[in-house]
Amino acid sequence: MTANPTVEPIPHPATAEAGPERGPRRRATPLTLRSVAYSVLLTGLCLLILVPFVWMISSSLKHDNQVFTVPTQWIPREFVWSNYADIWTQIPMLAYLHNSAFLAVVISFLQVITGSFAAYGFAKLRFPGRDWLFLAYLATIAVPWQAYMIPQYLIMEQLGLVDTHLSIILLQAFGAFGVFLMRQYYQSIPDELIEAARIDGLSEYRIWWRIMLPLSRPAIASLGLLTFVSTWNDYMGPFIYFTSNELWTVQLGLRSFVGQYDAAYAMIMTGSVISVLPVVLVFLLGQRQFIQGIATSGLKG
Repeated sequence: MTANPTVEPIPHPATAEAGPERGPRRRATPLTLRSVAYSVLLTGLCLLILVPFVWMISSSLKHDNQVFTVPTQWIPREFVWSNYADIWTQIPMLAYLHNSAFLAVVISFLQVITGSFAAYGFAKLRFPGRDWLFLAYLATIAVPWQAYMIPQYLIMEQLGLVDTHLSIILLQAFGAFGVFLMRQYYQSIPDELIEAARIDGLSEYRIWWRIMLPLSRPAIASLGLLTFVSTWNDYMGPFIYFTSNELWTVQLGLRSFVGQYDAAYAMIMTGSVISVLPVVLVFLLGQRQFIQGIATSGLKG
């Protein structure tokens, strides 16, 4: 008697192709017409935003009489690389960069400290009128700076702080936007963590310093970057309070190329390119924390 041979089942073609060690295949996302249109639209908007920067860089490598030619010459006929060497001798550019960096770093540090500390009180402490006080403080963002510009100047003049860096530092060391940003992030931190720290005997100051600040690095990076860029690009504040040339920032220093009847436009563009580089560098170094802090502060709270 002959034994019946064992008949093995024939595998499905898809299973045989995948192999025993491979898992189920992921379905590829279909490339729809809408997604293609969105990609093309976003690419076009990005290129449109970059047009002024490309024109600025191109103009910085031209002569003054070639900057506003019609039609616009995107590629200079002659690259004037000497502009980037001459600007350091025509104006004290290094001193202007130092003043801008000093103010931007100091004011950013103070806004992070004061904003995070005030935000901790509004987010994690309970006291009568807390929410109303926060709304009143937040409402100051809607008040235009021109409304209290003159009273601020009179106060600084009576204190003898006009034509000093301290005047700008004191006026910009506090900001309602920083308090709002940090408070939104603090609200995403569980209250149970704060209560546990209080049970362990930590004071409110130590809780803020040892727990809240380390956990809020993305929000700190966002606030610091926004404050740095705002202070670096500020023109009206230094223009009002600084009269001595040795205190000028980059934005005021570029005004040196504007005369009564003419202006050195190529040098202005060269200085603008140099002044943009620190901001771009700071953003590239902190972009990940910046995006995370903005997203978290906006979605939680």
